[in-house]
Amino acid sequence: MNLDLDHCRALDAQDPLRSLRDQFDIPADTIYLDGNSLGVMPRSAPARVAEVVTQEWGRDLIRSWNTAGWFEMPRKVGDQIAQLIGAAPGTTVATDSTSINLFKVLSAALNISARRSPGRWRILSERSNFPTDLYIAEALCKDKGWELVLVEPEEIPQALQDEKLAIVMLTHVNYRTGAMHDMTSVTKAVHDAGALMVWDLAHSAGAVPVDLTGADADFAVGCGYKYLNGGPGAPAFVWVHPRHADQCWQPLAGWWGHERPFAFTPDYQPAGGIVRYQCGTQPMISLAALECGVQTVLAVGPLGGMAALRAKSLALTDLFIQLVEARCAGQGLSLVTPREHAQRGSQVCLARAEGAYAIVQALIARGVIGDYRAGDGQHHADILRFGFTPLYLGFEDVWHAVEHLRQVLASGEWQRPEFNQQHAVT
Repeated sequence: MNLDLDHCRALDAQDPLRSLRDQFDIPADTIYLDGNSLGVMPRSAPARVAEVVTQEWGRDLIRSWNTAGWFEMPRKVGDQIAQLIGAAPGTTVATDSTSINLFKVLSAALNISARRSPGRWRILSERSNFPTDLYIAEALCKDKGWELVLVEPEEIPQALQDEKLAIVMLTHVNYRTGAMHDMTSVTKAVHDAGALMVWDLAHSAGAVPVDLTGADADFAVGCGYKYLNGGPGAPAFVWVHPRHADQCWQPLAGWWGHERPFAFTPDYQPAGGIVRYQCGTQPMISLAALECGVQTVLAVGPLGGMAALRAKSLALTDLFIQLVEARCAGQGLSLVTPREHAQRGSQVCLARAEGAYAIVQALIARGVIGDYRAGDGQHHADILRFGFTPLYLGFEDVWHAVEHLRQVLASGEWQRPEFNQQHAVT
């Protein structure tokens, strides 16, 4: 196959999802390959946020809790997200941050497991899991006298044989590598081992098909500002299987999770179901922006749904891999992300022994926005990370991105001093 620019333009012309790009206002000189870190702003977001600020807050003031439906917003947006993660209505709520929500569900899982299997007191996760997930689990284990066990992905089956294992906490798509777990088979194996399954969907919700109900998962959390395009610091979401929702309090009992919030009782009376996983007053401006972002993903429904989005994601990432290997051969890049479709999320990660950070900075200066993740000098190499959001990326974008990468490497441009100065955010 001739992987030239004309071929990529032909793929764009045949793309059934190409109209979805119109939902976003992307600068003409930018190829954005970092939607797995921060999604692009929807065109609808500025007007919607302005409406909340000037009309609902500015003019209607406190009446908007009732007239604008503010109080129901976490559940309303949660139900929209539920459509993207295989969850039933009323089982998902948009609230707080991913880290806070993880603390809630891990605490709930710990309490449920302690009652059900008091001899189990270990939480299992991957050593390469996103650090904040590990920090939350570590802190909880220290507080409760439990143990956090970290293994490599290939060691998980053996680790499930541990009779002390209570909870398995995994990220569906790994943030460093883009490797994706088979949610259904892993969840079944965890249940067969007598443990509870907690999924972090930060790098999969809105990017790959997810079916929490079909997989029979126990708990899940996820991010609102990556593939859901909710804006920097957007509220996250939490999902709890109905069989667990009423079994225990979550540890951050707050008035929004009360059965009758405006009864103002001095004692906590938890609401039924997912509502109790709310805590304090929620950020209405941020929720409004998140809803705009979620709607950009839901717009794929009439065009084939998440299956169509997934097909384009795989086509984009396949093309990127093929072009990099053809056009950047001999430049020290190695593929970290799995080639197998069933094992790949919506990003491609490349390792390089030298200059990974500077190469990314040189690309950013050219308008090709990816990011960098440092290695640890032992298990993991430095990573050039590229996210592919099919809603607004095209095949011509991929061709130009690889051409910029080729030029940066071939010319040695990345060695310029300004590209080797570390920024606070990489």
